[in-house]
Amino acid sequence: MERQQPRRTHQDQAAPTVRRPRVLAVTALAAAVLGATALAGCSSDGDANPTVSSVASAAQSAVSAAASAVQSAVSEAASAANSAIASGASGASSAAASAEAAASSAIAGVKGGLDAKDDVTLGPVTTASDGRVEVTATVTDHASQSYRYSVQVNFTDGSGNVLDAAVVNVPEVAAGQSSQATVRSNRSLSGGISAVVARAVRY
Repeated sequence: MERQQPRRTHQDQAAPTVRRPRVLAVTALAAAVLGATALAGCSSDGDANPTVSSVASAAQSAVSAAASAVQSAVSEAASAANSAIASGASGASSAAASAEAAASSAIAGVKGGLDAKDDVTLGPVTTASDGRVEVTATVTDHASQSYRYSVQVNFTDGSGNVLDAAVVNVPEVAAGQSSQATVRSNRSLSGGISAVVARAVRY
């Protein structure tokens, strides 16, 4: 007696066909490629395929060359940056030395000048909108007659290194009186800048 096949119901005919996820296909394809690569990489006696070994060696050489090139480029960039920094520092140091020499020369050129550092006090250092720093010098004439003043102010960093220097001339100050003048740096300065009276003469 033959077994009757079950009849497909309306629900069975309408049911969607179940498809396997594409992930399985991709995984199977990747496995097949890896298997083929493994088989191609070895000969029948288990030795490494010379062609595959040659390709692997060439790839390793290319990677090594690329790494060497990157390291070389980084080293060159670092060297260039260090050179630029050193050049900038050297230029700033030269500018500071020139400014200090010019200021000292201006003070030394005052004929008959008398030392008057004790007559000068400086206020706090501020930064102007153009990046230059400035300080107010207050000159008090402690003598019994009026004098004119020339004051050299050095602008220094936190370690006391001179970054710039400037001279200000103060008009005649009456005996026992005080006068103020603003001293500005010759160029833009940044960081913790201090100001000191390097020299001052009255005449």
